[in-house]
Amino acid sequence: MARKKKEENTSAAIPATDANTHIPGAGIVETRFITDTLETNYMPYAMSVIMSRAIPEIDGFKPSHRKLLYMMFKMGLLNGARSKSANIVGATMKLNPHGDMAIYETMVRLTKGNEALLHPYIDSKGNFGKAYSKNMQFAASRYTEAKLDKICTELFADIDKDAVDFVPNYDNTMPEPTLFPVTFPSVLVNSNTGIAVGMASNICSFNLREVCNTTIELIKNPDHDCFDTLKGPDFSGGGYLVYEPQKLKDVYETGRGSLRIRGKCAYDKANNCIDITEIPPTATCEAIIDKVIENVKAGRLKEISDIRDETDKTGLKITIDLKRGADADKVIRQLYKKTPLEDSFPCNFNVLIGGTPMTLGVKDLLIEWTAFRTECVKRRTYFELSKARDRLHLLKGLQKILLDIDKAIKIIRETDEEDDVVPNLMIGFGIDEIQAEYVAEIKLRHLNREYILKRIDDIDRLEKSISDMEDILSSKSRIKKIIISELKTVSDKYGADRKTQILFETGEESNDDEENIPDFNTMCFFTRDGYFKKITLQSWRMGNNHKLKEGDEIIFGDEISNASELLFFTDKNQVYKSRVADFDECKASSLGDFVGSKLHVDDGENVIYMVPIREYYGYMLFFFENGKVAKVDISAYETKTNRKKLIKAYSDKSPIAAIRYIDADKQFILSTTAGRYLIFNTGSVSSKTTKDTQGVAVMTLKKGHKLCKVEDFTEDRFAKPSRYRTKTLPSVGATLSAEDTGEQLRMDE
Repeated sequence: MARKKKEENTSAAIPATDANTHIPGAGIVETRFITDTLETNYMPYAMSVIMSRAIPEIDGFKPSHRKLLYMMFKMGLLNGARSKSANIVGATMKLNPHGDMAIYETMVRLTKGNEALLHPYIDSKGNFGKAYSKNMQFAASRYTEAKLDKICTELFADIDKDAVDFVPNYDNTMPEPTLFPVTFPSVLVNSNTGIAVGMASNICSFNLREVCNTTIELIKNPDHDCFDTLKGPDFSGGGYLVYEPQKLKDVYETGRGSLRIRGKCAYDKANNCIDITEIPPTATCEAIIDKVIENVKAGRLKEISDIRDETDKTGLKITIDLKRGADADKVIRQLYKKTPLEDSFPCNFNVLIGGTPMTLGVKDLLIEWTAFRTECVKRRTYFELSKARDRLHLLKGLQKILLDIDKAIKIIRETDEEDDVVPNLMIGFGIDEIQAEYVAEIKLRHLNREYILKRIDDIDRLEKSISDMEDILSSKSRIKKIIISELKTVSDKYGADRKTQILFETGEESNDDEENIPDFNTMCFFTRDGYFKKITLQSWRMGNNHKLKEGDEIIFGDEISNASELLFFTDKNQVYKSRVADFDECKASSLGDFVGSKLHVDDGENVIYMVPIREYYGYMLFFFENGKVAKVDISAYETKTNRKKLIKAYSDKSPIAAIRYIDADKQFILSTTAGRYLIFNTGSVSSKTTKDTQGVAVMTLKKGHKLCKVEDFTEDRFAKPSRYRTKTLPSVGATLSAEDTGEQLRMDE
């Protein structure tokens, strides 16, 4: 729809009582549109959060991390002794003008003591809390101490060699790096999470050795398959990664997806208890304990007698006591299913590349890092080349002095004015001003043949070094070899075995709460008043005369599997999930089960549509009275847990006119209370994964009218179907033609 033309801003000035004291602009009332205010005030804030706070860059750090680590480097904490955390926080404020607690919390997550990172950047002493417990809080900054861990050598190795850009800090008193010239892909080695405005980032950690090897193979062969060298994420808390090839492939290729992580537990036969020693990175001890207690009270975990947190200095430990004779393996399977002991890690590899947010897969991310590191190596090499050339230039001037040291001394001694020393040396030896200045600054004790010969011996070495560096800058293959060599060094020095083990599911793990559901076909019917009938095929063949309540009618009837799931949509924007197997078999001559009572729907809520699902494939279509149509991917209703009710199953912004399920795009006939008809192809509307999306406007309605009916399209429905089709949406539709009016009357009769 065309936007309404904005009204011109109006202003009214309040007359000043005294022209001499009136402030220009005072008393003026302006009318502003909220869209203009949002654009002016909110957008800069949103961009600041995205660019300067929440989203990590290709070096694997967010600005807050980078400022903290750089200040620790400037404080000499890479090789020196530990310093009080309060000192570090105070120094970081020179770069990061935020509260001390915000800086300290950032520091805590980077420490070895917190155990949040696979390869911590800070070597800590004192209580820094634990990432796996929300109750184990860190001590105040005045009690703890820290220094940079050895791996930070790889962050700052080239920091003083112009490998990256520097910018002034917030008050223009000191420079700070925009990126770290990291020698390994730290962006994938340590996990990173950030929530910006309108976007977020959640990067899981991978094993350092595997990441380095994968990067090396990609540099050698851009078509290398990352699956061959990168087995999967590796978390600091260990646990098991449930190997699901397709989901892992999605994460590797698109940077988005969800991976299942299980905690590690073992049965202690001597004490008849289960000890949990590793948990997923998204869970905490308290969350697991609370969920176990909740399930025990609800009677879903009847074989557990007690649970307690025995975490101490030796590490994480949750102990679950079992009742006598309990099946420990069964309890463990139930714990994985009913508690956060098995949880999903949502991946969103959103990274700033050159100031632009990009969601990249593992391969693309490593390629971008290689390009970034290539630029760092080039800049470092050019910096060293410039230094070597300058040094060589000075030594070439010194070499000329060797020809006649006495002459140089004589020139200096016989020069009357100090300012004339350099010009006279330039004339006497044919050297430039820089070389002459260097010679003039040599101490008298160094004006001997031995000293000068030693300096001149460096000329051959410098010339070879310069030639070598020039060759590096002109050769892509040599730069690749340098990066590969650095990666191998990092892998050898800091590489460690995997903490998270790969778990290949055998399919033997059964669902202990559900019996093996027999898979056979049955006739199922659903009525407009909310009754469901499940009739065996044999019974259906013997008698198919339905018994219905007065005024009721069948709106669904088909042969479906007993193992299929059923989605029941209600008029309160909710969907209830069940299975065909949950309903008892009956005869056609009975009313069947009332779904509202069977599923315990809310008071005043009515079931209006049913969809049988064997596989979550296809789309749900929601037709609203305001003329909009929402197309939702059916997978949005798939749940891994046994949730019986999903809220916000569809939008509540307009009353629902009809609901349909389709497995492929098709055509429908939409009609309004104004007597207009439209043939609508669902392919013209893109699908969404958000269940309560408001949809797309398909029909334009006049005031007081609404979309009232949706029916399947058939070729013989209209004499000229093209009359009711349109190339653009939304459309007002068309009234019935003379030929179709008669047909419509016959249909109504």
